[in-house]
Amino acid sequence: MEIESLVRKNILKLKPYTSARGDHMSGILLDANENSFGSVVEDEWNVELNRYPDPFHNKLREELGAYLKVEKENLCIGVGSDEIIDLVVRIFCEPKIDNAITLEPTYGMYKVICDVNDVSTTSIPLDKSYQPDLEKIYKSITKNTKVIFICSPNNPTGNLIDSKLIYELAKNFNGIVLVDEAYIEFADKPSLINSIQNYPNLIVTRTFSKAWGLAGVRCGYCVASSQVVNLLYKIKMPYNLNKLTSQVILNALKNNQQKDKFVEAIKIERQFITNELKSSSKIKKVFSSESNYVLFECKNPTVVYNKLIEKGIVIRDRSNQVKNCLRVSVGTREQNLKFINELRNVL
Repeated sequence: MEIESLVRKNILKLKPYTSARGDHMSGILLDANENSFGSVVEDEWNVELNRYPDPFHNKLREELGAYLKVEKENLCIGVGSDEIIDLVVRIFCEPKIDNAITLEPTYGMYKVICDVNDVSTTSIPLDKSYQPDLEKIYKSITKNTKVIFICSPNNPTGNLIDSKLIYELAKNFNGIVLVDEAYIEFADKPSLINSIQNYPNLIVTRTFSKAWGLAGVRCGYCVASSQVVNLLYKIKMPYNLNKLTSQVILNALKNNQQKDKFVEAIKIERQFITNELKSSSKIKKVFSSESNYVLFECKNPTVVYNKLIEKGIVIRDRSNQVKNCLRVSVGTREQNLKFINELRNVL
């Protein structure tokens, strides 16, 4: 598949902005109208805050690539994976002409990003097992369908999407298959990042917000073919990732064992919540989860949600996506016990 054949013509013709730090990162830097005297805040990490960051994130991509065992050329770094998703829509979808497919229920930002970019979306329901219905998807694809969004593990249901179905879509669809793996660290099966060489139209997005415990930092990335990565770097904002964020992520990569400990602890607590919910006769269904949250069904979910809010317990009402369902994120044992106890009282 020729990726360029899928790209908007104006993007192919676009001459990207050439930023000063794209050419030179060292020397007597008098080219970017920076403050050469220094910064007004203390620079604890000696990263020269008065200088613009590397627009191509070279050091971060090298370290992240070494950790993931993928080539630097196959990595693009963004301000959260949402930025990557937005860039993908802008590269491949012509406003008011092209469309994208979402598999519902799923993460709501796919549609929001498409709406912002004036790209229509077609919603295809997942099957009863919350897996893609390939027959329905193929029937919905038109000549102007450019992107299919797949969340795996899926938000809010928590299940992993069958990789065989994803590969079949990537093989047969003349467009981009974007797989959002924000929660993949909590799943028992591996990521799809090593499959990009076989499927050039496959883009896998990931984040440091969940397993790494860095939601406040806002850093995500994608693994994709070098052609896709080059396009992403062509149209992204020159200095999208600040130096402090980059340094935090570099430090996190050196401390990846702590991330592994977080994941194991969250899996234990996820099972605890699942068992407690299943033990209640008031809970109709507890969804199996390979993420860091649990979806469950009960009567009057919005009433239950609001009563929990009154008790200071904040979960998510997902009954507009999955009938009568609420979603609870996995917390610490203390937080989980308070949630379970208050939920029982409310029910």
